[in-house]
Amino acid sequence: MDVLSSRVLLRPRDPARSRRFYAETLGLAVYREFGPPEHPGTVFFLGQGFLELSGRSDEGEVGGVSLWLQVRDVAAEEARLRQAGVEVLREARREPWGLVELWIADPDGHRLVLVEVPPDHPLRRDHR
Repeated sequence: MDVLSSRVLLRPRDPARSRRFYAETLGLAVYREFGPPEHPGTVFFLGQGFLELSGRSDEGEVGGVSLWLQVRDVAAEEARLRQAGVEVLREARREPWGLVELWIADPDGHRLVLVEVPPDHPLRRDHR
């Protein structure tokens, strides 16, 4: 298999609400929009990947999908997101494996893990 591109696909309960959350609250940039203007699909940039919101799930349906998003400063993002009223599932903390993680929920309850790689972590070769 030769994978050239990939994306995480979410089918939100309320597509307009989820588009606002990912575009405005999280501030993700839009890669493309498609479909009918009254029910558009939206694909957001996720660093080297993509997040697509399209279609609609049934009320009460939440899949086992989580998003892992690396950010520069988890503490700053936690403060900003709390101010915006985002549900924090677990406060930011340094994990035994050395990464700093914050768990939040999108409007449908999907878990998003915001991750900071500290300067002293082995994942960093360039310690700037």
